[in-house]
Amino acid sequence: MNAPPSGEQFEIAHGGQRATVVEVGGGVREYAVGGREVLHPYPLEAICDGGHGAVLIPWPNRLADGRYSFEGTDYQLPLTEPGKRNAIHGLLRWRNWRPRERSSERVTMGIRLYPMTGWPFALDVTVTYSLSSDGLTVETRASNLGDRPCPFGAGQHPYLSPGNDQLVDDCILQLRARTRILTDPDRQLPVGKEPVAGTLFDFSAPRPIGKAAIDDPFTDLERDSEGRAWVRLAGPDGATVELWSDEAYPVAQLYTGHTLTPARRRRGLAAEPMTCPPNALRSGELIMRLEPGETHVCRWGVRLA
Repeated sequence: MNAPPSGEQFEIAHGGQRATVVEVGGGVREYAVGGREVLHPYPLEAICDGGHGAVLIPWPNRLADGRYSFEGTDYQLPLTEPGKRNAIHGLLRWRNWRPRERSSERVTMGIRLYPMTGWPFALDVTVTYSLSSDGLTVETRASNLGDRPCPFGAGQHPYLSPGNDQLVDDCILQLRARTRILTDPDRQLPVGKEPVAGTLFDFSAPRPIGKAAIDDPFTDLERDSEGRAWVRLAGPDGATVELWSDEAYPVAQLYTGHTLTPARRRRGLAAEPMTCPPNALRSGELIMRLEPGETHVCRWGVRLA
């Protein structure tokens, strides 16, 4: 068999749980429990579509015109979403990651991002995927290897599965968030904020997704006693996928997959934990400043209830 487009596959397992992490982009291609999808996968023979499972570093979501300023210097990055004149989802999605540690239930993928045109900073990044009785846990660590401060944002792009061969239309969604970040329809860049209470985007109490087309960031997330915010997707089969994110992720992007290719459309709900909102590298909102030698750690996880 020819090498798959996502490169080498790294499988981990725990009991009836199975997950596959990939070389290209360092993301998670599939995760299932007892044969039931938890994260909506993409096929082994296919290129990753719609950001499925991708790691989003050193910024998540969109950056207007690929331009930003840091420490008084202006930078220009390639437009990876040229139709909307944006740079999107960072610089590591199509690079080759390598395993640094591996066991039957755990794999740590690592990569170094060296200075390049538009990004004159050095980062060492690892993402550790672990399976346990609590499901799949994902820990991202990013360290500034350079001799000067570095701007930084992170996210990941898992799609919660409504169940094998099901649609998100038939699911019940819950996300306790008080605020939706408003974006313009053409470029999907922030233009303001609004409370979700009483709107079509209020999923504080579980309710059906139906035909709603959602591609929106949410913030002011309500958290449990452990500081976790939750997205819950109850499928028509009676199973519920639960995704949590820690306090390092103050923003959650939801996307119903309605703009994917027809065969893939609305087959999963993207629930993207993000450390900052769209266009943050340019606006500066919630962008971290990593000092030389400093490491940032963020965690999220997902399970089948």
